[in-house]
Amino acid sequence: MVSREKMLGIASEREFNLFAMEVFLYQYSQNEVYREFVDARRINIKNISRVEDIPFLPIEFFKTRDVVCGNVPPQATFRSSGTTGMVRSRHLVTDLSLYRHSFTKGFERCYGNPENVQFLALTPTPEQAPDSSLVYMIQKLMDLSSSPENGFFLANHSGLHARLRQRRARGRKVVLIGLTYALVDFAANFPGDYEPVIVIETGGMKGKRHEITREELHSLLCPAFGVEQIHSEYGMTELLSQAWSQGDGRFSTPPWMKVLIRETNDPLTYVGPDETGGINIIDLANQDSCSFIATEDLGRLHFDGQFEVLGRFDPSEARGCSLMI
Repeated sequence: MVSREKMLGIASEREFNLFAMEVFLYQYSQNEVYREFVDARRINIKNISRVEDIPFLPIEFFKTRDVVCGNVPPQATFRSSGTTGMVRSRHLVTDLSLYRHSFTKGFERCYGNPENVQFLALTPTPEQAPDSSLVYMIQKLMDLSSSPENGFFLANHSGLHARLRQRRARGRKVVLIGLTYALVDFAANFPGDYEPVIVIETGGMKGKRHEITREELHSLLCPAFGVEQIHSEYGMTELLSQAWSQGDGRFSTPPWMKVLIRETNDPLTYVGPDETGGINIIDLANQDSCSFIATEDLGRLHFDGQFEVLGRFDPSEARGCSLMI
C-alpha cells in the first residue's frame, strides 16, 4: 500500500498515476463493495493500464453499503447531513491520522501554517455534530492554531461580530469558514468592513434557502464583509481531502487528489477542458475506503488543472454541510 509520506509527497503526474494504479489494485482486492461493482461491469482488471480506465464507484453506494477495505474496526464514522427521512451517506474511517494529515497539508498549501491562523466558524460545534467530517476538520485546525480567539459562532452572531471587530495580532490570518446559508444570514444582520478576514464558504443552500449561483452568492457576500474575494471549500463526507478556491470559484486540488469530468450521458467517456460534465474524483487519501468516486456534481475542468462546480444532476437530493443546521 502507498505510504502516507509518499502519498502526501507526490510531485508529478507520473507519480500520481503510478500510485493511483497501486491503490486501485489494493482496493479491488480488499474492498468487497468496490470489487462487486467492478465485477458487475464485467471488467477484467488486467486490461486497466491507465487512470482513465479505472471504474469510478457511484457516490450513492455510501448510502447503502459500508464502503471499506478489510475488517479493521473504524476509528470514526462520518455521516452526511440530511433532512428528516433522507438516507445519509456514511464513511467508515479506519485511520483518522491520515485524514488529519491530508486536510492539514491541503490547508497549508493555500493558507500557510494553521498555527498562525485564527479560526472562526459558522458551523455547529463538535458536540452538536459529532459525526461531521467538516466540523472535525475545523476543530482539529483550531487545535493546531496558537490563537486563543478561535471559536464556533453559529448560535452567537453578535459574538462573531465582536470577534471580527477585535484588533488582530500582527502576522496572524483570520479565517471565517461557514455554512453558506449561515454566512448569508450573518451578512444580512451584521454587514461591515471586516477586511482582511478570509471568508470561506462550504457549499450551496441545500434546501435551507433559495439556491442562487456562486456568482450571485459572492456578489452578495463580498460587500457585506468588505472583501474582494470569497473563498470556497469543496469537500464531502465521502472524501478525506478537500479542494480549495481562493476566489472566482476555481478550485485547486492537492497533489494526491484529481478531478476528471465525465460525459453526462455516457459515464465511461471523459470530456475535454472547458466542457461541462459530471465530476469524478480520485482521492488517494481514501486508502481504506474507495479512492475513485463518481459524484452527483456537475463541473468544468480548465486547462490549468483547476475546476469549477456548476451544479448538480437532477433529480439529486439536496445534500451537504448546510443541512446540519
